[in-house]
Amino acid sequence: MENTTDGTWESLPVKLNDNILETLEELKFTHMTPVQSACIPLFMRNKDVAAEAVTGSGKTLAFVIPIIELLLKREEKLKKMQVGALVVTPTRELALQISEVMAQFIRKFPEFTQILLIGGTNPIEDVEKFKDQGANIVIATPGRLEDMFRRKSDGLDLASSVKSLDVLVLDEADRLLDMGFEASLNTILGYLPKQRRTGLFSATQTQELEKLVRAGLRNPVRITVKEKGVAATSIQKTPSRLSNYYTICRAEDKFNKLVAFLRQHKHEKNLVFFSTCACVEYYGRALETLVKKVTVHCIHGKMKTKRNKIFADFRALKSGILVCTDVMARGIDIPDVNWVLQYDPPSSASAFVHRCGRTARIGNQGNALVFLLPMEESYVNFLSINQKCPLQRMPPIADVVDVLPKVKAMSLADRAMFDRGMRAFVSYVQAYAKHECSLIFRVKDLDFASLARAFALLRLPKMPELKGKTLPGFAEMNVDTDTIRYKDKHREKQRRKMLAEQKEEERTPFPKRHFDKNKSWSKQKTKKERRKKKAAKRKHDEGSDVDEEDVKELLNDTRLLKKLKKGKISEEDFEKQLTSGHKTEGRSHDSEEDV
Repeated sequence: MENTTDGTWESLPVKLNDNILETLEELKFTHMTPVQSACIPLFMRNKDVAAEAVTGSGKTLAFVIPIIELLLKREEKLKKMQVGALVVTPTRELALQISEVMAQFIRKFPEFTQILLIGGTNPIEDVEKFKDQGANIVIATPGRLEDMFRRKSDGLDLASSVKSLDVLVLDEADRLLDMGFEASLNTILGYLPKQRRTGLFSATQTQELEKLVRAGLRNPVRITVKEKGVAATSIQKTPSRLSNYYTICRAEDKFNKLVAFLRQHKHEKNLVFFSTCACVEYYGRALETLVKKVTVHCIHGKMKTKRNKIFADFRALKSGILVCTDVMARGIDIPDVNWVLQYDPPSSASAFVHRCGRTARIGNQGNALVFLLPMEESYVNFLSINQKCPLQRMPPIADVVDVLPKVKAMSLADRAMFDRGMRAFVSYVQAYAKHECSLIFRVKDLDFASLARAFALLRLPKMPELKGKTLPGFAEMNVDTDTIRYKDKHREKQRRKMLAEQKEEERTPFPKRHFDKNKSWSKQKTKKERRKKKAAKRKHDEGSDVDEEDVKELLNDTRLLKKLKKGKISEEDFEKQLTSGHKTEGRSHDSEEDV
Protein backbone atom coordinates (compact mmCIF):
# COMPACT_ATOMS: atom_id res chain seq x y z
CA MET A 1 0.00 0.00 0.00
CA GLU A 2 1.27 3.49 -0.81
CA ASN A 3 0.08 6.88 0.33
CA THR A 4 1.26 10.25 -0.88
CA THR A 5 -1.63 12.43 0.26
CA ASP A 6 -2.30 14.37 3.42
CA GLY A 7 -5.14 16.53 4.71
CA THR A 8 -6.85 17.86 7.80
CA TRP A 9 -7.48 15.67 10.83
CA GLU A 10 -11.22 15.99 10.28
CA SER A 11 -10.82 14.36 6.84
CA LEU A 12 -9.79 11.03 8.39
CA PRO A 13 -12.26 8.19 7.69
CA VAL A 14 -12.33 7.54 11.46
CA LYS A 15 -13.43 10.05 14.10
CA LEU A 16 -10.85 11.23 16.63
CA ASN A 17 -11.64 12.08 20.24
CA ASP A 18 -12.38 15.78 20.77
CA ASN A 19 -9.60 16.13 23.35
CA ILE A 20 -7.08 14.72 20.85
CA LEU A 21 -8.25 17.17 18.17
CA GLU A 22 -8.00 20.00 20.67
CA THR A 23 -4.43 19.00 21.60
CA LEU A 24 -3.45 18.80 17.92
CA GLU A 25 -4.76 22.32 17.45
CA GLU A 26 -2.86 23.60 20.51
CA LEU A 27 0.36 22.03 19.22
CA LYS A 28 -0.32 23.60 15.78
CA PHE A 29 -0.45 20.25 13.99
CA THR A 30 -3.12 21.44 11.56
CA HIS A 31 -2.45 18.92 8.79
CA MET A 32 -1.55 15.26 8.71
CA THR A 33 1.61 13.94 7.12
CA PRO A 34 1.24 11.01 4.68
CA VAL A 35 2.38 8.40 7.22
CA GLN A 36 -0.20 9.68 9.73
CA SER A 37 -3.11 9.64 7.27
CA ALA A 38 -2.12 6.11 6.18
CA CYS A 39 -1.51 4.49 9.59
CA ILE A 40 -4.01 6.02 12.02
CA PRO A 41 -7.21 4.67 10.39
CA LEU A 42 -5.71 1.18 10.02
CA PHE A 43 -4.55 1.05 13.62
CA MET A 44 -7.94 2.26 14.85
CA ARG A 45 -9.66 -0.44 12.79
CA ASN A 46 -7.59 -3.08 14.60
CA LYS A 47 -5.09 -3.79 11.84
CA ASP A 48 -1.42 -4.62 12.34
CA VAL A 49 0.81 -2.14 10.51
CA ALA A 50 4.34 -2.33 9.07
CA ALA A 51 5.19 1.20 7.93
CA GLU A 52 8.24 2.38 6.02
CA ALA A 53 8.63 6.15 5.71
CA VAL A 54 11.51 8.58 5.29
CA THR A 55 12.98 9.89 8.50
CA GLY A 56 11.29 13.04 9.79
CA SER A 57 7.90 12.15 8.34
CA GLY A 58 5.88 12.32 11.59
CA LYS A 59 5.83 8.64 12.57
CA THR A 60 5.47 9.37 16.31
CA LEU A 61 1.94 10.81 16.06
CA ALA A 62 1.05 7.94 13.70
CA PHE A 63 1.13 5.58 16.69
CA VAL A 64 0.62 7.91 19.72
CA ILE A 65 -2.90 8.90 18.58
CA PRO A 66 -4.10 5.32 17.84
CA ILE A 67 -2.69 4.12 21.20
CA ILE A 68 -4.86 6.60 23.10
CA GLU A 69 -7.91 5.93 20.91
CA LEU A 70 -7.64 2.15 21.34
CA LEU A 71 -7.22 2.42 25.11
CA LEU A 72 -10.28 4.71 25.31
CA LYS A 73 -12.38 2.12 23.46
CA ARG A 74 -11.58 -0.73 25.85
CA GLU A 75 -14.68 -2.36 27.35
CA GLU A 76 -12.95 -2.79 30.72
CA LYS A 77 -11.07 0.26 31.90
CA LEU A 78 -7.43 -0.29 32.75
CA LYS A 79 -6.51 -0.64 36.41
CA LYS A 80 -3.50 1.04 37.98
CA MET A 81 -1.06 -1.87 37.42
CA GLN A 82 -2.37 -2.92 33.98
CA VAL A 83 -0.28 -2.04 30.92
CA GLY A 84 -2.41 -1.37 27.85
CA ALA A 85 0.27 -0.06 25.47
CA LEU A 86 3.99 -0.68 25.10
CA VAL A 87 6.37 1.34 22.90
CA VAL A 88 9.89 -0.06 22.43
CA THR A 89 12.57 2.11 20.82
CA PRO A 90 16.37 1.74 20.45
CA THR A 91 17.76 4.81 22.25
CA ARG A 92 16.93 6.61 25.47
CA GLU A 93 16.81 9.98 23.64
CA LEU A 94 14.12 8.72 21.29
CA ALA A 95 12.21 7.13 24.19
CA LEU A 96 12.33 10.44 26.08
CA GLN A 97 11.07 12.27 23.02
CA ILE A 98 8.13 9.86 22.53
CA SER A 99 7.30 10.15 26.23
CA GLU A 100 7.13 13.95 25.93
CA VAL A 101 4.76 13.72 22.95
CA MET A 102 2.60 11.15 24.76
CA ALA A 103 2.47 13.40 27.84
CA GLN A 104 1.10 16.29 25.74
CA PHE A 105 -1.89 14.16 24.77
CA ILE A 106 -2.69 12.18 27.92
CA ARG A 107 -2.75 15.29 30.16
CA LYS A 108 -6.40 15.57 29.04
CA PHE A 109 -6.97 11.93 29.96
CA PRO A 110 -6.20 11.67 33.70
CA GLU A 111 -7.35 8.04 33.70
CA PHE A 112 -4.11 7.07 31.92
CA THR A 113 -0.61 6.99 33.40
CA GLN A 114 2.67 6.41 31.62
CA ILE A 115 6.20 5.44 32.67
CA LEU A 116 9.55 5.86 30.94
CA LEU A 117 11.97 2.93 31.36
CA ILE A 118 15.41 3.79 29.99
CA GLY A 119 19.10 3.37 30.84
CA GLY A 120 20.98 6.06 32.74
CA THR A 121 18.55 5.92 35.67
CA ASN A 122 18.40 3.77 38.79
CA PRO A 123 16.35 0.61 38.02
CA ILE A 124 15.25 0.30 41.65
CA GLU A 125 13.72 3.79 41.41
CA ASP A 126 11.85 2.67 38.26
CA VAL A 127 10.53 -0.38 40.12
CA GLU A 128 9.33 1.74 43.06
CA LYS A 129 7.74 4.29 40.73
CA PHE A 130 5.85 1.56 38.87
CA LYS A 131 4.65 -0.05 42.11
CA ASP A 132 3.60 3.33 43.53
CA GLN A 133 1.96 4.99 40.49
CA GLY A 134 1.34 2.11 38.10
CA ALA A 135 1.51 2.60 34.33
CA ASN A 136 -1.02 2.02 31.55
CA ILE A 137 1.46 3.13 28.88
CA VAL A 138 5.10 2.02 28.99
CA ILE A 139 7.77 3.63 26.79
CA ALA A 140 11.09 1.82 27.04
CA THR A 141 14.43 0.82 25.61
CA PRO A 142 14.89 -2.96 25.18
CA GLY A 143 17.65 -3.49 27.75
CA ARG A 144 15.89 -1.75 30.62
CA LEU A 145 12.52 -3.32 29.74
CA GLU A 146 14.00 -6.82 29.70
CA ASP A 147 15.60 -6.07 33.08
CA MET A 148 12.24 -4.96 34.50
CA PHE A 149 10.61 -8.24 33.48
CA ARG A 150 13.23 -10.07 35.58
CA ARG A 151 12.76 -8.03 38.77
CA LYS A 152 10.19 -10.23 40.52
CA SER A 153 12.46 -10.38 43.57
CA ASP A 154 12.05 -6.58 43.91
CA GLY A 155 8.28 -6.95 44.11
CA LEU A 156 7.48 -6.05 40.48
CA ASP A 157 5.50 -8.54 38.39
CA LEU A 158 5.62 -6.86 34.98
CA ALA A 159 4.78 -10.15 33.23
CA SER A 160 1.34 -10.11 34.90
CA SER A 161 0.86 -6.39 34.18
CA VAL A 162 1.30 -6.82 30.38
CA LYS A 163 -1.33 -9.57 30.12
CA SER A 164 -3.81 -6.76 29.48
CA LEU A 165 -1.74 -5.35 26.58
CA ASP A 166 -3.70 -3.98 23.60
CA VAL A 167 -0.98 -2.29 21.53
CA LEU A 168 2.72 -2.94 20.92
CA VAL A 169 4.78 -0.47 18.87
CA LEU A 170 8.37 -1.09 17.77
CA ASP A 171 9.72 2.29 16.68
CA GLU A 172 12.86 2.48 14.51
CA ALA A 173 12.43 -1.28 14.29
CA ASP A 174 15.27 -1.74 11.80
CA ARG A 175 17.72 -0.12 14.18
CA LEU A 176 16.47 -2.19 17.10
CA LEU A 177 17.89 -5.14 15.20
CA ASP A 178 21.02 -3.28 13.96
CA MET A 179 22.01 -2.50 17.54
CA GLY A 180 21.89 -6.15 18.58
CA PHE A 181 18.61 -6.11 20.50
CA GLU A 182 17.23 -9.20 18.75
CA ALA A 183 17.69 -11.46 21.80
CA SER A 184 16.11 -8.87 24.12
CA LEU A 185 13.16 -8.41 21.73
CA ASN A 186 12.56 -12.14 21.59
CA THR A 187 12.53 -12.28 25.39
CA ILE A 188 10.11 -9.33 25.60
CA LEU A 189 7.79 -10.74 22.92
CA GLY A 190 7.65 -13.99 24.90
CA TYR A 191 5.94 -12.16 27.79
CA LEU A 192 3.31 -10.41 25.64
CA PRO A 193 -0.15 -11.74 24.74
CA LYS A 194 -0.65 -12.87 21.13
CA GLN A 195 -4.02 -11.09 20.86
CA ARG A 196 -2.85 -7.48 20.41
CA ARG A 197 -2.34 -4.78 17.80
CA THR A 198 1.25 -4.40 16.64
CA GLY A 199 2.93 -1.63 14.69
CA LEU A 200 6.44 -1.64 13.21
CA PHE A 201 7.78 1.75 12.13
CA SER A 202 11.08 2.16 10.31
CA ALA A 203 12.86 4.23 7.69
CA THR A 204 14.27 1.18 5.89
CA GLN A 205 13.22 -2.42 5.34
CA THR A 206 15.79 -5.17 5.93
CA GLN A 207 15.76 -8.97 5.82
CA GLU A 208 16.02 -9.10 9.62
CA LEU A 209 13.04 -6.75 9.89
CA GLU A 210 11.06 -8.99 7.55
CA LYS A 211 11.63 -11.88 9.98
CA LEU A 212 10.32 -9.71 12.82
CA VAL A 213 7.25 -8.78 10.77
CA ARG A 214 6.47 -12.44 10.21
CA ALA A 215 7.06 -13.32 13.87
CA GLY A 216 5.22 -10.45 15.54
CA LEU A 217 2.43 -9.31 13.18
CA ARG A 218 -0.70 -11.12 12.02
CA ASN A 219 -1.56 -10.33 8.39
CA PRO A 220 -0.01 -6.86 8.55
CA VAL A 221 -0.90 -4.03 6.20
CA ARG A 222 2.36 -2.83 4.65
CA ILE A 223 2.68 0.89 4.11
CA THR A 224 5.36 2.63 2.07
CA VAL A 225 5.05 6.38 2.29
CA LYS A 226 6.67 8.44 -0.45
CA GLU A 227 7.43 12.12 -0.60
CA LYS A 228 5.39 14.18 -3.05
CA GLY A 229 7.02 14.62 -6.41
CA VAL A 230 9.15 11.47 -6.16
CA ALA A 231 8.82 9.21 -9.18
CA ALA A 232 7.21 5.83 -8.68
CA THR A 233 10.36 4.07 -9.87
CA SER A 234 12.53 5.89 -7.35
CA ILE A 235 12.40 5.57 -3.59
CA GLN A 236 14.10 8.65 -2.20
CA LYS A 237 15.35 8.00 1.31
CA THR A 238 15.94 11.60 2.40
CA PRO A 239 13.37 14.38 2.89
CA SER A 240 12.56 16.27 -0.33
CA ARG A 241 13.26 19.66 1.31
CA LEU A 242 16.79 18.68 2.28
CA SER A 243 19.72 20.34 0.49
CA ASN A 244 22.52 17.77 0.65
CA TYR A 245 26.12 18.93 0.07
CA TYR A 246 29.66 17.54 0.13
CA THR A 247 33.10 19.13 0.24
CA ILE A 248 36.50 17.61 -0.56
CA CYS A 249 39.50 18.60 1.56
CA ARG A 250 42.79 17.25 2.89
CA ALA A 251 42.75 15.77 6.38
CA GLU A 252 44.65 18.69 7.97
CA ASP A 253 42.19 21.19 6.45
CA LYS A 254 38.99 19.49 7.68
CA PHE A 255 38.88 20.89 11.20
CA ASN A 256 39.86 24.37 10.04
CA LYS A 257 36.96 24.34 7.57
CA LEU A 258 34.55 23.02 10.18
CA VAL A 259 35.47 25.80 12.62
CA ALA A 260 35.16 28.46 9.88
CA PHE A 261 31.74 27.10 8.89
CA LEU A 262 30.43 27.01 12.47
CA ARG A 263 31.68 30.54 13.13
CA GLN A 264 29.70 31.72 10.10
CA HIS A 265 26.55 29.88 11.26
CA LYS A 266 26.78 30.56 15.00
CA HIS A 267 23.21 31.88 15.21
CA GLU A 268 21.81 28.58 13.89
CA LYS A 269 21.25 25.13 15.36
CA ASN A 270 23.84 22.64 14.10
CA LEU A 271 24.61 18.95 14.63
CA VAL A 272 28.19 17.74 14.05
CA PHE A 273 28.68 13.97 13.67
CA PHE A 274 31.97 12.21 14.43
CA SER A 275 32.74 8.51 14.06
CA THR A 276 33.74 7.74 17.67
CA CYS A 277 33.06 8.75 21.27
CA ALA A 278 36.73 9.73 21.72
CA CYS A 279 36.57 12.08 18.71
CA VAL A 280 33.46 13.73 20.17
CA GLU A 281 35.25 14.28 23.48
CA TYR A 282 38.38 15.72 21.82
CA TYR A 283 36.99 17.91 19.06
CA GLY A 284 33.99 18.93 21.17
CA ARG A 285 36.32 20.43 23.80
CA ALA A 286 38.26 22.20 21.04
CA LEU A 287 35.07 23.70 19.57
CA GLU A 288 34.03 25.00 22.99
CA THR A 289 37.16 27.18 22.95
CA LEU A 290 37.37 28.04 19.24
CA VAL A 291 33.74 28.96 18.45
CA LYS A 292 33.04 31.87 20.78
CA LYS A 293 29.66 32.89 22.22
CA VAL A 294 27.98 29.64 21.16
CA THR A 295 26.66 26.87 23.41
CA VAL A 296 28.45 23.60 22.57
CA HIS A 297 27.12 20.28 23.91
CA CYS A 298 28.72 16.85 23.48
CA ILE A 299 26.81 13.56 23.53
CA HIS A 300 27.83 9.96 22.82
CA GLY A 301 26.92 6.40 23.76
CA LYS A 302 29.46 5.99 26.56
CA MET A 303 27.85 8.74 28.61
CA LYS A 304 25.70 7.05 31.23
CA THR A 305 23.99 9.63 33.42
CA LYS A 306 24.47 12.94 31.60
CA ARG A 307 22.89 12.10 28.25
CA ASN A 308 19.24 12.72 29.14
CA LYS A 309 19.92 16.22 30.51
CA ILE A 310 22.25 17.22 27.64
CA PHE A 311 19.67 16.11 25.08
CA ALA A 312 16.88 18.02 26.81
CA ASP A 313 19.04 21.15 27.15
CA PHE A 314 20.04 21.17 23.48
CA ARG A 315 16.47 20.65 22.29
CA ALA A 316 15.45 23.76 24.23
CA LEU A 317 18.13 25.97 22.64
CA LYS A 318 17.35 28.43 19.84
CA SER A 319 20.90 28.09 18.48
CA GLY A 320 23.96 26.05 19.36
CA ILE A 321 26.17 23.09 18.42
CA LEU A 322 25.66 19.44 19.34
CA VAL A 323 28.78 17.32 18.79
CA CYS A 324 27.70 13.68 18.66
CA THR A 325 28.08 10.12 17.43
CA ASP A 326 25.45 8.02 15.66
CA VAL A 327 23.59 7.69 18.97
CA MET A 328 21.78 10.81 17.69
CA ALA A 329 21.36 9.59 14.10
CA ARG A 330 17.98 7.87 14.27
CA GLY A 331 14.48 9.10 15.00
CA ILE A 332 15.56 11.98 17.24
CA ASP A 333 13.42 15.06 16.73
CA ILE A 334 15.35 18.21 17.64
CA PRO A 335 13.37 21.32 16.67
CA ASP A 336 14.74 23.72 14.05
CA VAL A 337 18.04 22.05 13.15
CA ASN A 338 19.55 24.14 10.33
CA TRP A 339 22.63 22.08 9.43
CA VAL A 340 23.74 18.48 9.86
CA LEU A 341 27.52 18.35 9.45
CA GLN A 342 29.14 14.95 8.96
CA TYR A 343 32.79 15.51 9.85
CA ASP A 344 33.39 11.76 9.48
CA PRO A 345 31.27 9.66 7.09
CA PRO A 346 29.39 7.00 9.09
CA SER A 347 30.34 3.32 9.07
CA SER A 348 27.22 2.42 7.05
CA ALA A 349 25.46 4.12 4.12
CA SER A 350 22.05 3.83 5.79
CA ALA A 351 23.38 5.77 8.80
CA PHE A 352 24.35 8.57 6.39
CA VAL A 353 20.70 8.95 5.40
CA HIS A 354 19.49 8.86 9.00
CA ARG A 355 22.01 11.51 10.05
CA CYS A 356 20.75 13.83 7.29
CA GLY A 357 17.20 13.24 8.49
CA ARG A 358 17.81 15.18 11.72
CA THR A 359 17.03 18.29 9.66
CA ALA A 360 14.30 19.08 7.06
CA ARG A 361 11.77 17.32 9.29
CA ILE A 362 7.99 17.31 8.76
CA GLY A 363 8.03 19.61 5.74
CA ASN A 364 10.69 22.06 6.94
CA GLN A 365 13.75 23.15 4.99
CA GLY A 366 17.15 21.79 6.04
CA ASN A 367 20.77 21.38 4.97
CA ALA A 368 23.44 18.71 5.33
CA LEU A 369 27.17 18.71 4.54
CA VAL A 370 29.67 15.84 4.58
CA PHE A 371 33.45 16.36 4.67
CA LEU A 372 35.34 13.89 2.47
CA LEU A 373 39.05 13.23 1.88
CA PRO A 374 40.24 13.29 -1.77
CA MET A 375 40.48 9.48 -1.85
CA GLU A 376 36.84 9.23 -0.63
CA GLU A 377 35.21 11.25 -3.44
CA SER A 378 33.72 8.14 -5.09
CA TYR A 379 31.48 7.87 -1.98
CA VAL A 380 29.30 10.59 -3.57
CA ASN A 381 28.40 8.33 -6.51
CA PHE A 382 28.00 5.37 -4.18
CA LEU A 383 25.40 7.24 -2.08
CA SER A 384 23.54 8.38 -5.17
CA ILE A 385 23.21 4.80 -6.45
CA ASN A 386 23.07 2.77 -3.23
CA GLN A 387 20.93 5.08 -1.08
CA LYS A 388 19.13 7.16 -3.75
CA CYS A 389 20.75 10.13 -2.04
CA PRO A 390 22.20 12.67 -4.51
CA LEU A 391 24.70 15.23 -3.23
CA GLN A 392 25.84 18.54 -4.73
CA ARG A 393 29.26 20.09 -4.26
CA MET A 394 29.43 22.87 -1.66
CA PRO A 395 30.90 26.23 -2.73
CA PRO A 396 34.28 26.85 -1.03
CA ILE A 397 33.99 27.80 2.65
CA ALA A 398 35.28 31.36 3.15
CA ASP A 399 37.58 32.83 5.82
CA VAL A 400 39.29 29.57 6.76
CA VAL A 401 42.14 30.06 9.24
CA ASP A 402 44.55 27.55 10.78
CA VAL A 403 43.29 26.81 14.30
CA LEU A 404 45.34 23.63 14.82
CA PRO A 405 48.18 25.46 16.64
CA LYS A 406 45.57 26.56 19.20
CA VAL A 407 44.46 22.93 19.63
CA LYS A 408 48.13 21.95 20.20
CA ALA A 409 48.41 24.71 22.80
CA MET A 410 45.36 23.25 24.57
CA SER A 411 47.10 19.84 24.71
CA LEU A 412 50.28 21.43 26.08
CA ALA A 413 48.29 23.29 28.74
CA ASP A 414 46.30 20.26 29.98
CA ARG A 415 47.29 16.61 29.89
CA ALA A 416 43.60 15.64 29.77
CA MET A 417 43.36 17.28 26.34
CA PHE A 418 46.61 15.59 25.24
CA ASP A 419 45.19 12.20 26.30
CA ARG A 420 41.93 12.89 24.46
CA GLY A 421 43.79 13.65 21.24
CA MET A 422 45.76 10.40 21.38
CA ARG A 423 42.62 8.35 22.09
CA ALA A 424 40.69 10.13 19.35
CA PHE A 425 43.37 9.40 16.74
CA VAL A 426 43.54 5.70 17.63
CA SER A 427 39.74 5.31 17.73
CA TYR A 428 39.34 7.08 14.36
CA VAL A 429 41.79 4.70 12.65
CA GLN A 430 40.10 1.68 14.23
CA ALA A 431 36.65 2.89 13.13
CA TYR A 432 37.94 3.60 9.62
CA ALA A 433 39.18 0.01 9.35
CA LYS A 434 35.64 -1.25 10.13
CA HIS A 435 33.81 0.83 7.50
CA GLU A 436 31.34 -1.35 5.61
CA CYS A 437 32.28 0.35 2.32
CA SER A 438 35.86 -0.90 2.49
CA LEU A 439 36.53 -0.46 -1.23
CA ILE A 440 36.37 3.33 -0.74
CA PHE A 441 37.45 3.69 2.90
CA ARG A 442 40.74 1.79 3.01
CA VAL A 443 43.09 2.14 5.96
CA LYS A 444 46.12 1.35 3.80
CA ASP A 445 45.35 4.45 1.71
CA LEU A 446 45.26 6.79 4.71
CA ASP A 447 47.95 9.48 4.83
CA PHE A 448 48.87 9.01 8.49
CA ALA A 449 51.14 12.06 8.55
CA SER A 450 48.34 14.30 7.27
CA LEU A 451 45.92 12.64 9.68
CA ALA A 452 48.24 13.20 12.65
CA ARG A 453 48.48 16.89 11.70
CA ALA A 454 44.67 17.00 11.45
CA PHE A 455 44.42 15.76 15.05
CA ALA A 456 47.01 18.37 16.13
CA LEU A 457 49.03 15.60 17.81
CA LEU A 458 52.19 16.46 19.73
CA ARG A 459 53.55 12.98 19.03
CA LEU A 460 52.34 9.74 17.46
CA PRO A 461 50.66 7.09 19.63
CA LYS A 462 51.94 3.52 19.73
CA MET A 463 49.53 1.39 17.69
CA PRO A 464 49.81 -1.63 15.33
CA GLU A 465 48.83 0.41 12.23
CA LEU A 466 51.92 2.62 12.67
CA LYS A 467 54.38 -0.14 13.52
CA GLY A 468 57.43 0.06 11.28
CA LYS A 469 56.19 3.21 9.52
CA THR A 470 58.25 6.38 9.20
CA LEU A 471 56.20 9.54 8.68
CA PRO A 472 58.50 12.29 7.36
CA GLY A 473 55.42 14.47 6.77
CA PHE A 474 54.73 14.67 10.51
CA ALA A 475 57.10 16.48 12.86
CA GLU A 476 56.72 15.64 16.53
CA MET A 477 56.92 18.63 18.87
CA ASN A 478 60.21 19.08 20.66
CA VAL A 479 58.69 18.60 24.09
CA ASP A 480 58.82 15.86 26.71
CA THR A 481 55.13 14.92 26.89
CA ASP A 482 55.69 13.35 30.32
CA THR A 483 56.10 16.89 31.67
CA ILE A 484 52.59 17.97 30.56
CA ARG A 485 50.47 18.36 33.68
CA TYR A 486 46.76 17.80 34.30
CA LYS A 487 44.85 20.95 35.14
CA ASP A 488 42.86 18.85 37.57
CA LYS A 489 45.09 18.89 40.67
CA HIS A 490 43.83 15.54 41.98
CA ARG A 491 44.55 13.77 38.67
CA GLU A 492 48.00 15.37 38.51
CA LYS A 493 48.76 14.24 42.05
CA GLN A 494 47.77 10.67 41.16
CA ARG A 495 49.90 10.78 37.99
CA ARG A 496 52.97 12.00 39.86
CA LYS A 497 52.52 9.28 42.46
CA MET A 498 52.38 6.66 39.69
CA LEU A 499 55.50 8.08 37.99
CA ALA A 500 57.38 7.98 41.28
CA GLU A 501 56.41 4.30 41.75
CA GLN A 502 57.60 3.47 38.24
CA LYS A 503 60.99 5.14 38.84
CA GLU A 504 61.38 3.25 42.10
CA GLU A 505 60.73 -0.05 40.32
CA GLU A 506 63.29 0.80 37.64
CA ARG A 507 65.92 1.21 40.39
CA THR A 508 65.04 -2.20 41.86
CA PRO A 509 67.29 -5.02 40.47
CA PHE A 510 64.33 -7.42 40.22
CA PRO A 511 61.19 -5.36 39.54
CA LYS A 512 58.10 -6.66 41.26
CA ARG A 513 55.89 -5.72 38.31
CA HIS A 514 58.13 -7.20 35.63
CA PHE A 515 55.22 -9.13 34.08
CA ASP A 516 52.44 -6.51 34.53
CA LYS A 517 51.96 -5.95 30.81
CA ASN A 518 50.73 -9.47 30.30
CA LYS A 519 49.81 -10.99 33.62
CA SER A 520 47.94 -14.06 32.43
CA TRP A 521 50.78 -15.15 30.08
CA SER A 522 53.48 -14.58 32.62
CA LYS A 523 51.56 -16.40 35.36
CA GLN A 524 51.02 -19.31 33.03
CA LYS A 525 54.70 -19.37 32.09
CA THR A 526 55.79 -19.27 35.72
CA LYS A 527 53.50 -22.19 36.56
CA LYS A 528 54.94 -24.22 33.65
CA GLU A 529 58.50 -23.53 34.79
CA ARG A 530 57.62 -24.55 38.35
CA ARG A 531 56.05 -27.78 37.10
CA LYS A 532 59.13 -28.57 34.98
CA LYS A 533 61.50 -27.99 37.91
CA LYS A 534 59.37 -30.11 40.25
CA ALA A 535 59.19 -32.94 37.68
CA ALA A 536 62.97 -32.85 37.10
CA LYS A 537 63.64 -32.83 40.85
CA ARG A 538 61.21 -35.71 41.41
CA LYS A 539 62.86 -37.81 38.70
CA HIS A 540 66.30 -37.00 40.05
CA ASP A 541 65.22 -37.97 43.56
CA GLU A 542 63.78 -41.23 42.24
CA GLY A 543 67.11 -42.07 40.58
CA SER A 544 65.99 -41.28 37.04
CA ASP A 545 68.51 -41.69 34.23
CA VAL A 546 67.55 -38.28 32.72
CA ASP A 547 70.86 -36.45 32.35
CA GLU A 548 71.74 -32.84 31.52
CA GLU A 549 72.00 -33.57 27.78
CA ASP A 550 68.44 -34.93 27.68
CA VAL A 551 67.18 -31.76 29.34
CA LYS A 552 69.02 -29.64 26.74
CA GLU A 553 67.48 -31.74 23.95
CA LEU A 554 63.99 -31.20 25.40
CA LEU A 555 64.52 -27.44 25.61
CA ASN A 556 65.77 -27.30 22.03
CA ASP A 557 62.73 -29.23 20.77
CA THR A 558 60.52 -26.71 22.58
CA ARG A 559 62.32 -23.81 20.88
CA LEU A 560 61.83 -25.42 17.47
CA LEU A 561 58.13 -25.90 18.16
CA LYS A 562 57.77 -22.22 19.09
CA LYS A 563 59.49 -21.17 15.84
CA LEU A 564 57.14 -23.41 13.86
CA LYS A 565 54.07 -21.88 15.55
CA LYS A 566 55.32 -18.35 14.84
CA GLY A 567 55.86 -19.25 11.16
CA LYS A 568 59.63 -18.70 11.31
CA ILE A 569 60.30 -22.19 9.95
CA SER A 570 58.30 -24.58 7.76
CA GLU A 571 57.05 -27.99 8.87
CA GLU A 572 59.70 -29.57 6.61
CA ASP A 573 62.49 -27.59 8.30
CA PHE A 574 61.02 -28.44 11.69
CA GLU A 575 61.14 -32.18 10.96
CA LYS A 576 64.64 -31.91 9.46
CA GLN A 577 66.10 -29.94 12.41
CA LEU A 578 64.31 -32.14 14.92
CA THR A 579 65.77 -35.31 13.35
CA SER A 580 69.28 -33.95 12.83
CA GLY A 581 69.30 -32.45 16.31
CA HIS A 582 68.49 -35.76 17.92
CA LYS A 583 71.36 -37.41 15.99
CA THR A 584 73.91 -34.73 16.97
CA GLU A 585 75.77 -35.00 20.22
CA GLY A 586 77.14 -31.47 20.40
CA ARG A 587 73.86 -29.46 20.08
CA SER A 588 73.92 -25.74 19.25
CA HIS A 589 71.26 -23.47 20.87
CA ASP A 590 68.98 -20.95 19.16
CA SER A 591 69.88 -17.31 19.58
CA GLU A 592 68.33 -15.39 22.47
CA GLU A 593 66.08 -13.30 20.21
CA ASP A 594 64.45 -16.36 18.64
CA VAL A 595 63.62 -18.08 21.91
